[in-house]
Amino acid sequence: MSARRPPRLRAGDTVALVAPCSPVPEEELAAALPVIEAWGVRPQVRPHARDRHPVLGYLAGTDADRAADLQEALLAPDVAAVLCVRGGDGAHRTLDLLDYEALRGAPPKAFVGFSDVTALHAAFAEELDMVTVHGPGAGYFGNDPVAAEDLRATLFEPESRVRIAPQGARPLVGGKARGRLMGGNLSLLADSLATPHFCASAEGGLLLLEDVKEDVSRMDRMVTQLLRSGWMNGVAGILLGSWGKCTPDEETIRAMLRERLAPLGVPVVDGFGFGHIPAQTTVPLGMTATLDADAGTLTLDEPALV
Repeated sequence: MSARRPPRLRAGDTVALVAPCSPVPEEELAAALPVIEAWGVRPQVRPHARDRHPVLGYLAGTDADRAADLQEALLAPDVAAVLCVRGGDGAHRTLDLLDYEALRGAPPKAFVGFSDVTALHAAFAEELDMVTVHGPGAGYFGNDPVAAEDLRATLFEPESRVRIAPQGARPLVGGKARGRLMGGNLSLLADSLATPHFCASAEGGLLLLEDVKEDVSRMDRMVTQLLRSGWMNGVAGILLGSWGKCTPDEETIRAMLRERLAPLGVPVVDGFGFGHIPAQTTVPLGMTATLDADAGTLTLDEPALV
């Protein structure tokens, strides 16, 4: 069964922008606002979204302030969706300060982000049983209209995004599988093992994997850790996204992934277009779907938003 689905966006809604991880450059935030306004909704920049930690510059303000912005946006009755401005670092520190009991009592709402936000996607799936959206950070909207439009269609017209078929998707291991979509950034998943608010297993899941600026040797260690820990036992299928600026080259990375993942005996689709890549594909998480690795398609059981 799919997780709880949030309502779709409609003209006039308010959309909160939060920075639960790293700071967003002011010019990127400024460029995002007119894009969101053109959707017919009102962007609301939360109080600490422009902050920078006084000592640790890779964090967008203090842990408490980042968590407060996120918590308040998720609970605010006048906010229809929460968009993370970027990923980066710090999501694990933020998620430990959230009040999950209060969040469980609130209706679900669309929550969007990728990269470091993977830790928050996983926590919301585990603690709130809520569909979330693996899609571009708002800071990318001004420079990536294709990614912004794909996200807009998912949020406003989810029926149009029931079948996802990115150009370039191809089988690494052929076959079909059905399961609940989960995952995201490889390094964040490996870092989350045996921590609070993280699912105990990927069993029965369609697992998304992507990363950026990693070497194939480190990626090998992370994939192997997920395998050796038993966390990937029973996974139904795997979707591989982008490997932006990963070294030494995509051919070597693909060879490593084939060697590590093919023994699982499940379908694996490569080049599915999500992650750190221009024109990235938006993929809802928590939805039950069917993966056809040979055709390079993902078909949701139902629209991701109601």
